[in-house]
Amino acid sequence: MRKGQNASRQELHLADQVITYRIYKNPKIDNDKKLVLLHGAGVAGEDTWGLIASMLTQWQEILVPDQRGMGDTYYPDRCEYPFSAQVLVADLNALVDHLGWWEFDLGGYSLGGMVCMLFKQQHSERVKKQFLLESALLDRPCWNSTLQLRQRYSEAANHLRSDNRDIGIRNFMDTISPNRRTSVQIDDLTASRLGRRPLGFAYALDCVTEAINSIDRESLVAAQGDVTSLIGGLSVDLMHQYHRDMAEGLPNWHYFMVPGTDHSLPFQKPRQIARIMNEETLRFR
Repeated sequence: MRKGQNASRQELHLADQVITYRIYKNPKIDNDKKLVLLHGAGVAGEDTWGLIASMLTQWQEILVPDQRGMGDTYYPDRCEYPFSAQVLVADLNALVDHLGWWEFDLGGYSLGGMVCMLFKQQHSERVKKQFLLESALLDRPCWNSTLQLRQRYSEAANHLRSDNRDIGIRNFMDTISPNRRTSVQIDDLTASRLGRRPLGFAYALDCVTEAINSIDRESLVAAQGDVTSLIGGLSVDLMHQYHRDMAEGLPNWHYFMVPGTDHSLPFQKPRQIARIMNEETLRFR
């Protein structure tokens, strides 16, 4: 946390869920601008966004919740259960309603990016500037290739529900970041982070697969506002091609390649990502 920035950890108790969230406040900023940041599958909000949030300079308040199955958000009986993308959207809606955040900027990483896009589609007037970091659903330009890719994630999820959890985690890492430059130590750290709630992680992967089989991607993309899309430089060429094509064809889509990173870009280059987010917000405003 940056010096001078205040952070608080709070809970919202819903009928079937205790949502844990953090709000970062910068007393040096008095513009009433708010930002919500959603994490990806298997990793908590603070782990994903805490360092980036400390370097953001364009918002007075930043909300970082833990989504179902991850971080410190839990069911009242402390067990894990399946959930859908629409349930995650409803959780976010309940949280921002509870806080009285009627307008805000919205960012999401991987699974969180998908939730961001769905929320924007359903609550367009509430969301202003958007940030997507390798959003789920936007992996490949060819929809059939995207469906085939999800089959590999489903296989990883099945391992996570068995005694072969480590195999499931490693399969996920190999599928989502096939070109990563890594070491045994870095892979072990990533696997440890993803393995904190393996069943919740599996249900998060299932959530994306279920969404892909029911969502009209073209309509979803068309419903978005001003989007800054960040893709890791080491991520597959087809992903870069898809986002470059959208940036060339859509006036509201702004593509950035983050050199030296793969799908783990928020953990690898937080300073660079924060800089892009700050600059893109100034452009938008």
